[in-house]
Amino acid sequence: MGVQTAPTLITSVQRAFRLMEVVGAHEGGAPAKRLARETGLPLATTYHLLRTLVHDGYVRRLEDGGFVIGDKLRTLESGSREQALLARVRPTLTALRDELSAAAYLTFYDEGEIRIVDIVDGPQAPRVDLWVGCEDAGHATALGKCVLRELDDDARYDYLSRHPLVDLTPRTVTRSDDLLRRLDSPTGSPLVADLQEYALGTVCFAVPVHCGDRLGSLGISLPADRLARLARTDPHRELFRTHLVPTANRVSRHLSLTI
Repeated sequence: MGVQTAPTLITSVQRAFRLMEVVGAHEGGAPAKRLARETGLPLATTYHLLRTLVHDGYVRRLEDGGFVIGDKLRTLESGSREQALLARVRPTLTALRDELSAAAYLTFYDEGEIRIVDIVDGPQAPRVDLWVGCEDAGHATALGKCVLRELDDDARYDYLSRHPLVDLTPRTVTRSDDLLRRLDSPTGSPLVADLQEYALGTVCFAVPVHCGDRLGSLGISLPADRLARLARTDPHRELFRTHLVPTANRVSRHLSLTI
């Protein structure tokens, strides 16, 4: 066996993280001199690190001179929680992709926007070309329409007031009254379809998911010609409903267990 060498460590990074740990231990904030004493760092080094951390938003200086954790670190913490959520449900999305040979998508409705947070695709299940972001195409995608259908009237009108119904294909619904009428039409099924409304040659299906009070949608996309072949044996799209609904229930259950 060869001689193992110690890893190369960057002392300044270690000091910065140690300093943030100590800052985080003082909920009401602590002055630089106390932070220097508790970290064992020279006061000049502490001031230098604090200036850098304040500049980048990881630490915030209070009016009384104390220092507390900044918003940037909370944003990173929120992002890590989101990654943990996605890691928990990704095997379920992968199984859905493999069962249907179709790319699988997961969205969340956050702060008035419909955002795709995960896509699981592959060589036999390519994703749709997202040439227009879901934030601006909720009216034309199964994922977006699924979310809009679940929103109350006020939330829907707020969304539509901020998002023009852009004409993406000849099949896109571009009148809000037409869209709302279609969303409210009773179907007896949670399945929502996009039949080449977002992109010609591609169809999508989606059903709602929930993470506590957080609303989202789970969907798949596939070539339109494949749907035409399937329609001969499954005119009511039971294949997608019987796969998507149980998968959405599992995803919602996994998400609820992690909040």
